Amino acid sequence: MLTELRRGVLFTIVTMVLFGGVYHLLIWSIGRIFPRQAEGSLVRRADGTVIGSSLIAQKFTRPQYFHPRPSAVDYNAASAGGSNYGPSNPEYPKLVHEMATASGSGLDPHIPPAAAELQIARVARARNVNPATVRELVREHTEAPLFGVFGRARVNVLELNLALDQELPSSAPSPRSGAPSPRKRGEGLSRGTFSECPSPREAGRGWPKAG
Repeated sequence: MLTELRRGVLFTIVTMVLFGGVYHLLIWSIGRIFPRQAEGSLVRRADGTVIGSSLIAQKFTRPQYFHPRPSAVDYNAASAGGSNYGPSNPEYPKLVHEMATASGSGLDPHIPPAAAELQIARVARARNVNPATVRELVREHTEAPLFGVFGRARVNVLELNLALDQELPSSAPSPRSGAPSPRKRGEGLSRGTFSECPSPREAGRGWPKAG
């Protein structure tokens, strides 16, 4: 009886130390090795202001920005989900391009280089710059497959749009000041530049909806 009691108490103490202390310390230590990933892969402007996360798509509708893939959840990170047609649907063969279909989560922050290429002319025209200049910026922000094997080449839309505003600022009207309401999450940038961005507490919630 006493042996079983001691064994039970010892087991409880050991598991409490391991899973209530050591485990959390280990995870915290790994997070210190990869601080950017541990903090949500936040994207910041040059002045350090958080404008979103490189892991979550945001809605862009203005012509001077690259647009992400469609989202069935309006880019709301609290409600991931897809809505694409299945192969048995007669409308499925008509969706010939990735930019016409939502990703599985509706929050994919990347588009393939081919999808970015389709938008270069529009972005260049809206910013009154040479398309070759925009194409070079896309090339600089194209990520290769992991280890050259896993996955495929991709472009992070938020990071590319941030680079556009930093290197090829448009002549759009200056945006109003102030951060958006949490209810505006994922509704993207609407009035020109990344100076209209959320506070650090609202990182990833996007910008006001375009009119």
